[in-house]
This record gives sequence, C-alpha cells and structure tokens, in this order.
Amino acid sequence: MNEDRIAQLQKFREESPDDPFILYALATEYKEETPQKAKELFDELLEKHENYIGTYYHAAALYAEFFERDIADEIYQKGIALAQKNGEHHALRELQNAYTNFQFEE
Repeated sequence: MNEDRIAQLQKFREESPDDPFILYALATEYKEETPQKAKELFDELLEKHENYIGTYYHAAALYAEFFERDIADEIYQKGIALAQKNGEHHALRELQNAYTNFQFEE
C-alpha cells in the first residue's frame, strides 16, 4: 500500500467525488493491506456505479477471500451479464475465467 498514492487519490476523490475510476483505484490500493476498507469501497462502486465493469472481478475475488461465497457468486454473475450486455468481450472473458476458477475452488 502506497500512502502517497492513497493521499493523492483521496485528493482526486475530493475534487471529483463521482468519478468511479478514482474509487476503483482506491479500492485496489487498499485491497492487500486493508481488505475491509477495499470491500467498503467496492460495495460503494457496486451501488453507485454498477456499470463500472472493472469492479466486478476484484470485488468478487475479495468477497471470496472473506469466505462470503454466495455474495462473490452473485457479483461474478452480475458482472458477466453486464459485460455480455455491453459487448465488453475482454472483461467478459476475464470474468468468465475467474468465475470458472471460483466454482472449481468450491
């Protein structure tokens, strides 16, 4: 976790509070060392910016790490449906692969 980068992202968030990329960047910064904070930020993204496709992969993986498999499953499925609907083929392949791996881990 890079404290300088987090401080800069927090500043950007104050300047542009509705920018989903900034929220996403913050969540990924917190993911390794402060996963609960990352989870809160991913939840905010899923609630306020449900079309931000990058969220689904990381949010589902984090929920799986927290052993909240039902929620992770829902997030993967919603992300896959959204990627299909929007024709985001790269994101769709990544989500499908991650979801398949997730299912095998069960």
